[in-house]
Amino acid sequence: MKRGFYTIMAAQFFSSLADNALLIAAIALLIDMAAPEWMRPLLKLFFTISYVVLAPFVGAFADSFPKGRVMFVTNTVKVFGCGLLFFHVHPLAAYAVVGLGAAAYSPAKYGILTELLPAEKLVAANGWIEGTTVGSIVLGIMLGGALIHPSVSTALLSLDVPQIDTGVDTSAEAAICVVAGIYLIAALFNLRIPDTGARYPKQHIHPILLMRAFWRCNVVLWKDKLGQVSLAVTTLFWGAGATLQFIVLKWAEVQLGLSLDKAAILQGVVAVGIALGAVAAARFVSLKGSCRVLILGVLMGLFVPLMTLVSTLDLALPLMVVIGGLAGFFVVPMNALLQHRGHVMLTAGHSIAVQNFNENLNVLIMLGLYALLIHLGLSVNTVIVLFGGFVALTMAAVMVLYRINRRNNDLDALIAEEKLVGTEHP
Repeated sequence: MKRGFYTIMAAQFFSSLADNALLIAAIALLIDMAAPEWMRPLLKLFFTISYVVLAPFVGAFADSFPKGRVMFVTNTVKVFGCGLLFFHVHPLAAYAVVGLGAAAYSPAKYGILTELLPAEKLVAANGWIEGTTVGSIVLGIMLGGALIHPSVSTALLSLDVPQIDTGVDTSAEAAICVVAGIYLIAALFNLRIPDTGARYPKQHIHPILLMRAFWRCNVVLWKDKLGQVSLAVTTLFWGAGATLQFIVLKWAEVQLGLSLDKAAILQGVVAVGIALGAVAAARFVSLKGSCRVLILGVLMGLFVPLMTLVSTLDLALPLMVVIGGLAGFFVVPMNALLQHRGHVMLTAGHSIAVQNFNENLNVLIMLGLYALLIHLGLSVNTVIVLFGGFVALTMAAVMVLYRINRRNNDLDALIAEEKLVGTEHP
């Protein structure tokens, strides 16, 4: 891998670390406010709205400037959103601003991989990026849980600056200050990301033209016989993953009797499994063989309902690792395949924007359904069974679609296809 790739990994690690630690701090703020329980998944929903609403615009923005500069600017927006929590803006609104920065950050983060690396290294690169991201999720969740723990928050609040009133009076405010510092570290790495030299045609600035171009990009990827399979899988995965994040917190509370700070650690165990699966996929799966992992998505859905049979932490830990491992192993090759097809047919920023739009639209739908089920009073075990069954059946349907496409098309030729100069659709 080129040296700039490791700088990208470091920038992504710290930015994602802060995102996930901030989520736990925001949940703690909602608890302190005595907000209703169904409002907790809405945090992720408000974070994700920007990915959907801004999708027609962030791809063009990412392709208009060097990707490192885009990542620096959008990381600054995250810092601003984090600061809003400190000034007592409602957690849903403040976390939505953080999501705005993340939505614009993502096309640059993933788009630069296709500019920096050849196609044959994309699975390995995605494996390491996903492994790093999931590692940051693990540590971010654990860090968020630790920062709101009474002993840690007491120690943080005791760190006063002489002659200066910092205004940091609660454990949540102390946690937010630490998270803001992590965002600043990410910004320093953003400044060190190299310019790949990739330049695209001048982007439209008229919103109607941008929306039309984005719609054409959407159609191109969904019509492609490999793009539609990989896009369907990653769309399902991210919607399911965001929902599972909150299901695990609720399940740990009800089934295992764990408090939020301890449940956050268990949530991190799922992420450990995803990281292990992602690294294994990077090692053993090639871009050409990426579609062979589809069956693991079905297995993941079938393993999820086993959570209802577990009532001890000793059994919960290995089950969470297995579920996460299956998820990481099947999504990384699909993500790499989608990036490759998007880069061949579109531009780096536009293809990632299309991917983000579809994935996060599904996140909104699935989180909304989860919040509705909780609001209607369904037990967490019932929700888990419904969730696992949905994932398994949907992945089985994608496998059928893939076999139909393979029967009627030369998919190996599509995987081997390289980008031609001057073929960018936008």
